[in-house]
Amino acid sequence: MQVALARRTLTPTGLWVFGAAASAPMVVLAGGIVATYATTQLTTLPLVFVLVAAIVALLTVGYTAMARQLGHPAAYYGILANSLGRGWGVAAGLVALVAYNSIQISLYGLLGATLAGQLGGAWWVWAGIALAVVATFGIRAIALSTRLLVAVLVVSLLIVAAYVLTGATEPADGGLSWSGFDASGLAVGGVGGAVAFCVAALMGVDAPGSMVEEAVDRRSVGRATIGAVVVLGGVYALAAWAMGVAVGPAAVGEVAADPAAGLPYAVLERLGGGWVPFAELVLVLAVVTSMLAFHSVVARYVFAMAREGVLPAGLARTGSATRVSAPRGGSLTQTAIASVVVGAFALTGADPIAVMFTWLSTLGAMGLLCLLLAASVAAMMAPSSVRGPRPGVWEWRLAPALGVLGGLVLLGLMIGNARSLLGAAPGSLYPFLLPAILAAFAVLGGMWAGHLRQSRPDVHAGIGRGTPSTHAVPDAINVSI
Repeated sequence: MQVALARRTLTPTGLWVFGAAASAPMVVLAGGIVATYATTQLTTLPLVFVLVAAIVALLTVGYTAMARQLGHPAAYYGILANSLGRGWGVAAGLVALVAYNSIQISLYGLLGATLAGQLGGAWWVWAGIALAVVATFGIRAIALSTRLLVAVLVVSLLIVAAYVLTGATEPADGGLSWSGFDASGLAVGGVGGAVAFCVAALMGVDAPGSMVEEAVDRRSVGRATIGAVVVLGGVYALAAWAMGVAVGPAAVGEVAADPAAGLPYAVLERLGGGWVPFAELVLVLAVVTSMLAFHSVVARYVFAMAREGVLPAGLARTGSATRVSAPRGGSLTQTAIASVVVGAFALTGADPIAVMFTWLSTLGAMGLLCLLLAASVAAMMAPSSVRGPRPGVWEWRLAPALGVLGGLVLLGLMIGNARSLLGAAPGSLYPFLLPAILAAFAVLGGMWAGHLRQSRPDVHAGIGRGTPSTHAVPDAINVSI
């Protein structure tokens, strides 16, 4: 009897929601865009969002083509194992676990600090409450999580839309300025930092690739993922443009750096006083749903790798006595990891925003960008048995190649600007710990694969190949949105 996830429970809309909710538009508006303007003083942030989104979209073409063909919940692990080799697959699996866990856990610092500032109390108490909420949803059927994500995402996008309309209809300089899309404004010193922030804002859109075993239609994984990149890239570019227009393009960096200015809430307040507390509430809910989306991805990686024996087999437990349910073992594992890390930051007295959120989210974003690059290379090198009959040149050759070229530029800028991202002192080597950590886990994964080849050749032979046949398990009764 093969253990499996709940087949045919996620529609194309549900897949798109997981990618978009992981990125969390309200978090990007209230935190990412303001912080980027304040840190970089770059007026062309809207154009940077468009360019970064275009490159990320190219990178997701090969990734989703492979994910669709393989149907593996641990997407990067399965992709690299079936193209570049089993050792590369295990390396990608460990890096993915580090990256997704890092982003998910970083959000506990953001949420805890936000609620502590609004309601009082210790940040780690609020983080603990959020952790319990996410853990409760994580062991339930995915349909329940999807409904929550849909509700919060729809309201978040409506608030962002209201923000954009307010900024566009009440420009600070008396007229609409399009300087935010002026390419000549890219030739300044802050562009590298802006690129790094924009990359981090879009990470998480690859989440549908890990839901492929539960998708009603595998082919929708590509549309959901690429669609999330395109839509969110456009939404973030418009939101950044509206912020510049609302306070004046020349002054937006200075205003964003002034906490008393209250961006972005000062702009929403023009619609009425009730908009600000409503937006603050939705921001909290958006952080929670983003955590839930990343939690779900980590749970599926743990489940899929344990099902093949790469991780302890007991972690492949599901949430009921039947074969078709939620990845309970993976969910509980992620909750345990988050509890330990949040507890460690709380005990050391580290700042939940400046240290916990900033460092962990940057580590996660850097790791996911590396994995997207690796997946694009894997797509170009995939054997014919994976590509299937009549593979398209665009999705298997041209788009991945263009994505790799652009992605390497993004990665270089991200590593090169890690010091400013993390607020480290000039000349500090601490920011280079992030790529070193990712490299160390990749090497550890390769070594573990080598150990399995010697000690458990049957497990090694099954790396990346443990997805049950579509006829091996029944379809689920409940279909999500």
